[in-house]
Amino acid sequence: MRVGMLTGGGDCPGLNAVLRAAVRKGVQEYGHDFIGFRDGWRGPLEGDTRELDVPAVRGILSRGGTILGSSRTNPLKAEGGVRRIKENLAKFEVEALIAIGGEDTLGVAATLSASHGIPCVGVPKTIDNDLGSTDYTFGFDTAVNIATEAIDRLHTTAESHMRVLVIEVMGRHAGWIALHSGLAGGANVILIPEQRFDIDQVCGWVESRFRTGTAPVVVVAEGAMPKEGDMVVKNDEVDSFGHVRLSGIGDRLAQEIEQRTGKEARTTVLGHVQRGGTPSAFDRWLATRFGLHAIDAVNEGDYGKMVALQGTGIVRVPLTEATAQLKTVDPALYAEAGVFFG
Repeated sequence: MRVGMLTGGGDCPGLNAVLRAAVRKGVQEYGHDFIGFRDGWRGPLEGDTRELDVPAVRGILSRGGTILGSSRTNPLKAEGGVRRIKENLAKFEVEALIAIGGEDTLGVAATLSASHGIPCVGVPKTIDNDLGSTDYTFGFDTAVNIATEAIDRLHTTAESHMRVLVIEVMGRHAGWIALHSGLAGGANVILIPEQRFDIDQVCGWVESRFRTGTAPVVVVAEGAMPKEGDMVVKNDEVDSFGHVRLSGIGDRLAQEIEQRTGKEARTTVLGHVQRGGTPSAFDRWLATRFGLHAIDAVNEGDYGKMVALQGTGIVRVPLTEATAQLKTVDPALYAEAGVFFG
């Protein structure tokens, strides 16, 4: 069998580990051939490929990003998209696709599999950790470690100058990175998209922290919103999946805190730093296991499924189920963090 692989959406550490594991097991145990499609769904849409054999995946376990490249291409919005994908799969004699990505990439895979008969297996990847049916997605742990280290460093400079430091982390609709890194880094305020915040209450926590003789650190997810207001966006442009580009809640929050409290406030936006670099040990482990189980699913012809981590085991769940609803932070988990606010 010839198996196609693609990596779509935002890059993150661990993508290469999936490719390596699937190719190694697929070639060595099942005798399959592999072909890589470049830049997410653009690859099968335009017939852009690269060789993907055992030599091609040597030495990439610890490498960040993806050797296949990525994009936010939505083939379902392209003219004749499904037809073009089918033609290119036939051209390259590809009998099954392994799609590695988040809600958008796997949403396309779910539609192609369920409605158009294209055999797909999904692997969950997103640093936001917001995909349903899986306890964790790879890339998340690395992003949390990077954010936590940044918070640790910013504590010292905040206290040196006795100023407020606001750290903006990724998280469009889910505040998992903010919650985990904020708790691990000892943040004094954590703001997430799932819970609209009261700016007066935030300022009260900031002033309470100063009264203890230390300086506050505020962690805010990019999609967090005040009780009266909307998401802060960079501009009105949207990508092919309808997403706006978020940017600026950290600056907006720092300005409000400074105006209301009279305390100097500065912002650090971690941005793509969270996506870059080598994957953590956990993400290498998880991505490798996902790759091994994804090729097992292909070999068994169990299409329309996504491999998922539930507890310590890898299971298969329907792609349609995994992409039906985002996994957001439970209010009870956020309430636990509230003990440390202020």
